[in-house]
Amino acid sequence: MSRPEATALPLPDPDAQAHSARVRSAISRAIDDAGGFLPFDRYLELALYAPGLGYYVAGTRKFGAAGDFVTAPELTPLFGAALAVQVAEILAVTDTREIVELGAGSGKLAADLLNALRARGSPASRYRIVEVSGELVERQRATITQRAPNELGQVEWVVGLPAEIDGAVVMNEVLDAVSANVVARRDGAWLERGVIRDGELFAWGERPLTDSRVLALARERFPDGVDYSSEINVAAEALVELVARRLRHGAMLIVDYGFPRAEYYHPQRSDGTLMGHYRHRAHADPFVWPGLSDLTTHVDFTAIADAGERAGLAVAGFASQAAFLLGCGLLERLQEVGAPTSIAYLREAAAVQTLTSPAEMGELFKVLALSRDDAIAWPGFALSNRSGRL
Repeated sequence: MSRPEATALPLPDPDAQAHSARVRSAISRAIDDAGGFLPFDRYLELALYAPGLGYYVAGTRKFGAAGDFVTAPELTPLFGAALAVQVAEILAVTDTREIVELGAGSGKLAADLLNALRARGSPASRYRIVEVSGELVERQRATITQRAPNELGQVEWVVGLPAEIDGAVVMNEVLDAVSANVVARRDGAWLERGVIRDGELFAWGERPLTDSRVLALARERFPDGVDYSSEINVAAEALVELVARRLRHGAMLIVDYGFPRAEYYHPQRSDGTLMGHYRHRAHADPFVWPGLSDLTTHVDFTAIADAGERAGLAVAGFASQAAFLLGCGLLERLQEVGAPTSIAYLREAAAVQTLTSPAEMGELFKVLALSRDDAIAWPGFALSNRSGRL
């Protein structure tokens, strides 16, 4: 592995290197089968989700200190406790009081939500986790068994989206991992970016963009007058629209990093938002250690809001993660931990700082709520609602 980015990252152990070599071989075959050029969204599908090989479905540890990145639920149970304040309001207007979580990670958010809702006297009747990875299902089951044993009977794992949902849909750091198309405009020509072989390694390739839908979206969203490259995530938009159409009552809560469209496609963001994560280091090369490195793009929240509205949902609110969690009483949950001088309090206070600081997760992460019901109360948007920026 001679890529410059690889030299700045920790060296994987021999087993991990062997796994990455298998992933690289599978992708190489796909490139050859496609005539030497693989669209980038297809590369992402293979690198992240190829059965038995992809980053999210193979057995490597992804979340927490021993993984590649730390999500909000991994930092502190107070994230789930604050989120539960809003989820309880959504469940209150529904008949079956169910929660559907897509991409539940380690299962920690599920455990924390179930515990917090029970403690508030507003338990969920059922918690369905949509998960395609058998390895993650077992990890989630173990986490919930350990952290919320009395709630395990409420949890059901499904590999496909339920046909009908009556309750709260939770998507925490899901859309950033949905495979995106990458488009470039150079000297007025529209190009699809993809992957070609460079010996045993991979490199960027480009060809004329022929997908009429992606081209129309790129023409609409890209800034005028500059050479530009960025992502168009039609798959993420389609996923949200599909979930929204199956939501009979209740609302969706989408937590992720990203921007409204005007900021996402800002002229100065001319290389897009694609980034990799490996052992808590961010990098810019999507071809480093395929199968071992997480690959993500930021979320165009305007596009996601539009997708929900096409399915009949309304934008209930849009705010920074900091404002949303504080509106849901995050500081009050912190005060319940114990004395301000206790080790437990200081540990949780540090996590709260990470969740809310503008320099860390507080501003980059956003919360978008898409609702089917007007009667839901929205404490999460009591302090700030930036819906007008979408």
